[in-house]
Amino acid sequence: MKKDAVNNNNLEVEVKFYLKNIKTMIEALYGCGAVLTQPRVFERNLRFDTPDGRLRAAGEVLRLREDSRYRLTFKGPALADQSVAVRPEIEFALDDLEEARRFLEALGYVVSVIYEKYRTTYNLQGAEITVDEMPFGGFCEIEARDATEVERVAKILNLEWEDRILSSYLQLFEILKARRGLNMRDLTFENFRGLDFLPGDYLPS
Repeated sequence: MKKDAVNNNNLEVEVKFYLKNIKTMIEALYGCGAVLTQPRVFERNLRFDTPDGRLRAAGEVLRLREDSRYRLTFKGPALADQSVAVRPEIEFALDDLEEARRFLEALGYVVSVIYEKYRTTYNLQGAEITVDEMPFGGFCEIEARDATEVERVAKILNLEWEDRILSSYLQLFEILKARRGLNMRDLTFENFRGLDFLPGDYLPS
């Protein structure tokens, strides 16, 4: 039996679900009483690493995010043997994205990948639900204080728990590149223009 970590202010506890139809999920959210907390916004992420990829090798993430605000995020390695994706997270708001980028580059970090999405955010009984439009498909993420709450909210939304995804979007991107023989660095809408994919191309086996 898998153990479930209890969330605190420094842990991210979430799962993803692939969405065949984004509109259907949004209708389900409103039907369950979800409250819109952030209208649809374009999001651009810069992931940093050392030139030799030390952070990625250690399962760590250093990220600058730009949407309706600027944020710097560090994520530690995912905790093992969990039924949901659980990892340490430190995040705070910034006033100046370019100054933050120069700061990170002065420390020796470089941009290793850029990834984009459109995100709409809801609150449902204390859980944060995001509906994400990625260049390769639609997803929703459920983030709550612990695994029990995540699963409870998933059931409210009639999502099949066995279909949950613990991988990050960049991990799905790497699967897709390997299966389709793509050599692009960045997960951007421009790079995916004109390309068609099926869920089996990037979802974990």
